[in-house]
Amino acid sequence: MTVSLPVHDTFEYQEVPIVTAPQPPGTAQNVPPHVPDTFRSGPSDGRSGEGSWGRELAALTGPLSCPPGGAVPSGAGGHGRGRRKAASLSRRSAPPVWPTVPTDTAPAPVPARAPSHASAPAPVPEAAAPAAPAPAPAPAPPSVSAAPPNDRAPAPNRDAGATAAPATATAIPDVPRADAAPPLSAADRERLLAGTHDDPHAHLGPHALPDGTVRVRALRPRAVSVGVLVRDGAQELRTELLDEGGGFFAGTVPEAAVPPPPGVPAYELLVRYGDGSGGDGVRVVDPYGFPSALGELDLRLFAEGRHETLWRALGARTMTQRGVSGTRFTVWAPNARGVRVTGDFNRWDGTAYPMRALGTSGVWELFVPGVGDGARYTFEVVREDDSRVLRADPMARAAETPDTGASVVHTSGYRWRDGDWLDRRAAGNPLAAPLSVYEIHLPSWRPGATYRELAAELPAYVRDMGFTHVELMPWDEHPCGSSPARRRTGLFNPPARLGDPDDFRHLVDTLHRAGVGVLLGWAPGRFPDDERGLAHFDGPALYERPAPDQPGQDGQHGPERPEFDYGRPAVRNYLVAAAVHWCEEFHVDGLRVDDVAAMLRTDGSCEPGARTADSRTGQGNRDAVALLQQVNATLHRRCPGVITAAVDSASWDGVTRATDHEGESGFGGLGFDFKWNTDWTRDALGYLRLAPAERARCDGLLTRAMARGYAESFLLPVPHHEAAHGTVRADGRTSATAESGPSSRPADLRAFLGFMWAHPGKQLLAMGQEFAQETAWSEEIGPDWRLLEPSTPGSEGHRGVRDLVRDLNSRYVRTPSLWQLDADPAGFRWVEDGGSRPADADARGVFALLRFDASGAPLLAVSNFSPVTVRSYRLGVPRTGFGTGTGTGWREVLNTDDARYGGSGTGNPGVLVPAEHPAHGLPVSVTPVLPARATLWLRPD
Repeated sequence: MTVSLPVHDTFEYQEVPIVTAPQPPGTAQNVPPHVPDTFRSGPSDGRSGEGSWGRELAALTGPLSCPPGGAVPSGAGGHGRGRRKAASLSRRSAPPVWPTVPTDTAPAPVPARAPSHASAPAPVPEAAAPAAPAPAPAPAPPSVSAAPPNDRAPAPNRDAGATAAPATATAIPDVPRADAAPPLSAADRERLLAGTHDDPHAHLGPHALPDGTVRVRALRPRAVSVGVLVRDGAQELRTELLDEGGGFFAGTVPEAAVPPPPGVPAYELLVRYGDGSGGDGVRVVDPYGFPSALGELDLRLFAEGRHETLWRALGARTMTQRGVSGTRFTVWAPNARGVRVTGDFNRWDGTAYPMRALGTSGVWELFVPGVGDGARYTFEVVREDDSRVLRADPMARAAETPDTGASVVHTSGYRWRDGDWLDRRAAGNPLAAPLSVYEIHLPSWRPGATYRELAAELPAYVRDMGFTHVELMPWDEHPCGSSPARRRTGLFNPPARLGDPDDFRHLVDTLHRAGVGVLLGWAPGRFPDDERGLAHFDGPALYERPAPDQPGQDGQHGPERPEFDYGRPAVRNYLVAAAVHWCEEFHVDGLRVDDVAAMLRTDGSCEPGARTADSRTGQGNRDAVALLQQVNATLHRRCPGVITAAVDSASWDGVTRATDHEGESGFGGLGFDFKWNTDWTRDALGYLRLAPAERARCDGLLTRAMARGYAESFLLPVPHHEAAHGTVRADGRTSATAESGPSSRPADLRAFLGFMWAHPGKQLLAMGQEFAQETAWSEEIGPDWRLLEPSTPGSEGHRGVRDLVRDLNSRYVRTPSLWQLDADPAGFRWVEDGGSRPADADARGVFALLRFDASGAPLLAVSNFSPVTVRSYRLGVPRTGFGTGTGTGWREVLNTDDARYGGSGTGNPGVLVPAEHPAHGLPVSVTPVLPARATLWLRPD
């Protein structure tokens, strides 16, 4: 079998053979569940693995944006348990080995993936091996605990832990035996078997000797013999290694068995299992015959916290090393005594696969030939107290489904077709463009649908409804409450339950080609404290903030929610690279960063009474400030047109100010494009909850948000948690409207939506609220689509709200007055904010505002939240034709009380001719009819 692999720096593809990784046949039933066939192979994008990448520093990172006052103060966040200095990255030189695949012996076939409905695949042996001993019980899928579970424990090695035994060799006729190699020291032997040796390559694999011979040592538990196969022209030379006991086989290959030129030749291991009485054994390429494939530039950038494409250096990356295809496994575990890689390619027994530490970087690495896409794996980490834990890969590109902790090797083969969209995005300005966001929880929008099935339906629906973007709810645990998605451990892969990463790419690509942008909810503040994840990854605090000195404080936002250690360069690098990864590898158009307020607090708390962050007083988490600035500066430099939005309820100054612009506090801005106006959401929904008689006394709830309306660039959200927590019912039902009868519920919602779309700021609406869903949202209960079916009682009202939202979006996108000057005070003016209403009680609850585009063309929005129709309400307006000089009056272009939306049909047909009657400080005025619980939009005719 062959796969296409790229030739480094040429982007041409060559065909190389796949070599199957060793599979000891001694446990015929020891087969973990198969990899779902959604994890399809794709062409590798890995580099050649020739040591350093060979690229300039600027290719991996740009100048680090360090705004005034925003950088981490000297000495801050630089200490803690397990910290190591970024010293020189000295590494032992690897031998000049050039492994190849013999031409006369076909490599072991790559196991075919079982169909998704199969219960389990057939056992996959390394090759046609000798008869195996009695099979061991089949293990369960890998689960992580303080020590490997009993049903996954590796079979005991022969003479494991003993001192070196006299070397012997299995008698194989006519096969020359190697000369004895110097024995391992007892300490090295013990550490290799325990998986705690930091440089297994120094003792395993090939080593050229001055006299022209080559010493080879292999660690193959349960093997009865191991030979070395060397190609010499048309013939193959074979030398049998001596059995050192405990799974070690070693010997010095005589000079006669080493063809010229001098040095280490290309070779394979011939491993025989069973009783050794016959059979050709299993041919494998030795993992310890390769130099490190990770360059010092990668390690230095990571140590400094500046590796912006970190996913290309860490994790599981398919590549070709010196003509042999395989996967390079790397993981950061600076406090570990040792790390081994386990997976379905070695029957979840990592004894023969210890990884090497790369200098003082804290990174462990091993290249495993023959392992490719679809392989499942975990890291077995030995901690300082000798406890062993299985960890999912923090940089995994794909995860197993169902989520049992294993990561999956994945190389994307997706071909994007959204180039035009990316070009338009890069040329645009999100602040001066329409932005209407549909918030969606993918698993519950169409329960059971995969990414590709959603791609066949979601883009058409969103485009029909007129939304410009979708925002996918956070895929990691929600900051301060219940999770809108299942707990996950990685920040670099989409949830596997809906498909593989390329399936998700297809969904994004399809949305882009439909003209819809994709935003992603992202929570860099904290992570789940589960046994397979990041918490105490290699012993002491690593990814999480170290426990402070105060009793009862453990560096967590809440129970079992550790906070990332933003001050640690490697952790900050991990988070920045995750943000870049989503935008570059998945073409995501922006990130909504959750709970920025909690990140900025010094105690990281979400609880009431927590210490407030305030940039004006310098009170806040400077490490979090530096992280957010670095994320925004890096994204905006690398990904033109990408949007970032902060969910922030704090009084932090400059959330949407540029990172290089110093504020009055001495801090640079955080660099976001938008800030969620949660104050507006709270006040506006609070106003709707009031009884009509009470609303007149609380006009400020709808107007005071504009007092600071231009302090930041705002987005007006009505998100999922407002419906889920009962703050607002998607059908508009409140204690006040319930008393007024069922007909008032959708009317209030329609009036509110018309007011929201006309108000300065972009808008976001959660799924289900676009058709007035009656039930509160939860992860288990998605949109109740049956409410739109004609056979459902009351469906007319739900369809009316849906049609209104569609028309609001359509009119909004085509009216620059509603979005072009969102961040400019010249684009807005109050006409009626409650301060100049007539004494007539019928006028209570009336609000009017003007919006302008860059040319001065206006739109008048009038909302009547009272329960009575108001006739001939005088409103001041600019002279008709403002900005055009051609108009003669004002025409109603949208009425939320229109009969098409389920309203009464009361409105203003024809043209409203302004009278020479000044009002509200404007030269002329009109007197429209204002339907009860309705919003009107009027434009010059």
